[in-house]
Amino acid sequence: MVFDGAIAPNIRRDIETRLADIEAREGVRLLLAIESGSRAWGFPSPDSDYDVRFLYVRPRDWYLSLSPRRDVIEQPIVDEIDLNGWDVRKALGLLLKSNATVSEWIESPIRYRPDDPFVPRLAALADDLLNPRALAHHYASAGRQSAERWLGGDEAVPVKQYFYALRPALTIRALRLNPQVRPPMNLQALVAASDLPVPLAAQIDALVAAKARTNERANGTRLSELDALIRSELDRAGDLPARTMRDDFVGRADALFLEMANS
Repeated sequence: MVFDGAIAPNIRRDIETRLADIEAREGVRLLLAIESGSRAWGFPSPDSDYDVRFLYVRPRDWYLSLSPRRDVIEQPIVDEIDLNGWDVRKALGLLLKSNATVSEWIESPIRYRPDDPFVPRLAALADDLLNPRALAHHYASAGRQSAERWLGGDEAVPVKQYFYALRPALTIRALRLNPQVRPPMNLQALVAASDLPVPLAAQIDALVAAKARTNERANGTRLSELDALIRSELDRAGDLPARTMRDDFVGRADALFLEMANS
């Protein structure tokens, strides 16, 4: 699923070429390749980077080593394109720890190539592993880290920082309203899932439109209703139900990994 116009055709071709180069040079198979930044989150600025993230798997024999081996691939940022990815074994391990990043990558609305057939099974495992409280605490921590220097005052802040607190707050709200479903990554989808009053949703739409016209560091107007929403939701992570990890989840993750490495 791709937002129309979200990625210019020449940029998309450049990214696709770089991904193919990584596959050939590293000897890996990409499982998914997505956008994971403000463009996918639904509030880009004209100067936003392209945050390309991917999951990959190596041939089975690569994993048969007594020494720890590097489980990430990182590329230098060139022409505002930032590419890095995780080995699927790392991703599965983090998913078992309720890591929100893996879930977000699975849900990204911007894909740079078709998903590998294993990705729907990875998504199904993420659904079954969903621990609402653990995810909520992850987002509360991220939101507070972004807002701790300004949320208690009334000074102007960069619109980017506003969104970095607002999106986690809306994620917690969406989880509170429907704790059985992994929350969407995109802001507009979060607004729809958060059952916000119409005037508040309209303020968010206006803020998105303002960010689309300004650079990443431009200050924006503080909105008291949004400030109150952020404060309230970031304090409610503990309201979410917790789930206990079952042994069969680990077994399922192991089996999925072994099947991918052998395919």
